[in-house]
Amino acid sequence: MGINISNFLSSKSKNRKMIEFQDLDHLDGLSISTVSANLYKTDRDDLVMFYFREGANFASVYTQSKIISENIKWNLNQKPKKIFSLLVNTRNANSFTGEQGYKSMQNIAEIISYELTKKQKEDEDNPEKIKPKNIIFGCTGTIGEKFPLDEIKIKIPDLIKNIKYTQNKYIWMKAALGIMTTDTQPKIAMEECLIGKTPIKIYGIAKGSGMIHPNMATTLGYIFTDADIPNDILKKLLKKNAENTFNAISCDGDTSTNDMITIFSTSKAKHGKINNISEKKLKHFDEALRKVLLNLAKRVVMDGEGASKFITVKIVKSKTEQEAKKIAFSIANSALVKTAIAGEDPNWGRIIMAIGKSEAEINLKNLSVKLGDINIVQNGKLSNQYKEKEAADYMKNSNIEINVNVASGNKNFTAYTMDLTKKYIEINASYRS
Repeated sequence: MGINISNFLSSKSKNRKMIEFQDLDHLDGLSISTVSANLYKTDRDDLVMFYFREGANFASVYTQSKIISENIKWNLNQKPKKIFSLLVNTRNANSFTGEQGYKSMQNIAEIISYELTKKQKEDEDNPEKIKPKNIIFGCTGTIGEKFPLDEIKIKIPDLIKNIKYTQNKYIWMKAALGIMTTDTQPKIAMEECLIGKTPIKIYGIAKGSGMIHPNMATTLGYIFTDADIPNDILKKLLKKNAENTFNAISCDGDTSTNDMITIFSTSKAKHGKINNISEKKLKHFDEALRKVLLNLAKRVVMDGEGASKFITVKIVKSKTEQEAKKIAFSIANSALVKTAIAGEDPNWGRIIMAIGKSEAEINLKNLSVKLGDINIVQNGKLSNQYKEKEAADYMKNSNIEINVNVASGNKNFTAYTMDLTKKYIEINASYRS
């Protein structure tokens, strides 16, 4: 079948609720194709094409790293009104590949646009001439290795041939598996909502397991909807909803050169025209989009490299949201906090340390800290109710919640992370071998 089956099978042993997969089915205006280009020297799928027969409105958010991959440079340089195809490859990040990497994107875009234009003439009543600028790319894998242009070029005819105009759960699963690198679980999510009285689908897939830390976007995430929403409104919706979803997660504090999240709107659902992000009829779509993004973001954290614990860090009653975010990520990115949780040690002193180094304004007399519902610090002092045994028992759970009440305002922020285990070191010590 060519799917990333070994990682998928290992993921099933984790026996976590997040492994349950929703039943994504057909979404009008979208086609999907997967093949193996033997990039891993195996027959697992490592090339995934998404094809929009009539084009799609779109919007993206990208990494804010000062070093970006060549595919992101390509995507940023194209200014089309519609996208006709997204091609995602694994194994090679196309980062630090220079002119060879960028020209590879141009070369592949020219081939895909030519082949898809031929397919348009064969299949469509009113065929479109697709241009290279209508093609964008996602790349993920090792940084600094020569981009495998020849291996990918030779597989484009197979990708076009394999295009399925009707999707089902199996095809979505193949696509989600096909974009994985060190992931052990495919990441798919869906919501349905209404715009006015028109039913709308929002489907999404993502990949990410390591090199995960928020900075505009934090992994590869692709969202597809049959709604008819203009590019500028899609951009506002995506940026708004990324803040407390993909920008609220961290596995290891490292921001990739390749991060991107893109939403595609096929416009096949017939509803009233959308002119403004604040329109009432967009309310349910906005909420459903956030749910899809948060579902995918949590799946990325749950599948963090070597993770055994899913950690939620809730900061409440902070002076500003920015200060709450500083505290949340100071805790979430602390190697000492994360290793203590991996060892099931209720070493709350490490949480205090992380709060203190966050550079946020803290009035110690007001500070309260809990592990789940267990009071640890109240009003800046160790709680009289605190019992080490109770906290140690709580640390055996697979889901850990750290609650911090700053009591200096009314702003909140929640971050999501995972523990730091020996397995994380093993995976990253042998990443290229």
